[in-house]
Parts: sequence; C-alpha cells; structure tokens
Amino acid sequence: MSYFRELPDLFYQSPLKDRTSSTEYVRVKNIFRRVKLRDDLQNVFTIFNKYQILQGERPEIVAAKLYGDVSYDWVVLTSAGIVNVRDQWPLSDYEIYKYAENKYGDDLNRIRLYETTEVKDSSGRLILPKGKVVDSNFTIPDPSTPTANLNPVSSVTNYEYEVRLNEEKRQIFVLKPDYLQQYLNDMRRIMKYDRSSQYINKKVVATENTRNTSP
Repeated sequence: MSYFRELPDLFYQSPLKDRTSSTEYVRVKNIFRRVKLRDDLQNVFTIFNKYQILQGERPEIVAAKLYGDVSYDWVVLTSAGIVNVRDQWPLSDYEIYKYAENKYGDDLNRIRLYETTEVKDSSGRLILPKGKVVDSNFTIPDPSTPTANLNPVSSVTNYEYEVRLNEEKRQIFVLKPDYLQQYLNDMRRIMKYDRSSQYINKKVVATENTRNTSP
C-alpha cells in the first residue's frame, strides 16, 4: 500500500537496547498523521461513483480497475470511508460462512428474527413494506378478504442475518478517476509539517528526547 510512502517521518528517541547514546534517534513513519476525505467533499456526489464490490475483490483489485494502479488501494478505502478493512470490507461467500459458523456454532441456523413480507392490495397499492422486524405471530387484515387475517412474516436465521450485513458492505462510493490527481495533491499538501520547535523539514520532525529532558 503506497499510502505509507506518503506519510511524513518522525525522528523518535531510540528504544533499541544496543543504542550508543541517549541522543540516538530512529527514523519512523508518523502513523498518527492520517488522511481522510475533506468534509466539504463528502456530500458532493458528482465526484463519486457508486461501486458494487464483486465476489472476491480486494481493495487493490478495485484500485487497478478504477485507477490503473494497485497501489491506490488506499484511495479506494479512504474515499469509501473504510478505516478497518477486516471489519468493513465484504467477505467472500466461504469467509462469511466460516465467520458465522465460528460465531454461532450449533446456532448457525437458529431463527434470529422475524420480518414482514410485502403486501399489496388488488390495485397494487402497498399495504405493508417488507423488512420490518415483528413478532412471529404478527398479523394484518387480509386486503382480499376483510374478515380474515394475514401473517405476512418470514424468518431470518443467524447465518442469513450475517450474509445480509456482509452484502450491505458491497455498495460503496469511490472517487472518480478524474479527481484522483487533485486528491493526491491535497493529501500530499496536508502531510507536510508546519514549522515548530521539532521541525526539521517539511517531511520530518523530531520528538522530544525524554532521556535528556526528564529529571
């Protein structure tokens, strides 16, 4: 992931046991310097495309398809608002089955909840939308037979529930290729350090050496 190459550096007091002096530093990436999509752009839908993550696709595959370079996988993730790939990126069919099996064990196919099915009257007007969580004995008057009741309810197992959550993760918004360079320019600009007492150059600052300043 080239994202880490974009991060500025820190001179951090050396934690190594074989250091030669108390003033020795090691150069590390400043992982606390993070980038996200500008707040004023998050609702500008003209710069995004809706994207459906296909079975087995990883961020680098999507980056190659959209931007022609697998190293822009971090652009895919940040523009989609994904912070934790493990939890927010959809699993494959096999992975979600193993995940659910491990989570529920023998209760994998136990009913988790009941929800409504869609009901329309004879004119096609919607009487009851589907997907509303209800009790198993929920009923409504039958629109075709007023003296009777309907039980427009279906069950959802633990496994089906997890599959649904996983499928919802497939729909993301990604930055349009036309705006990629502007995004990269903005990102590199905010990664530069301002002048301060720890400033060395635009890409490097030094942390305080507590071995020298502590009593």
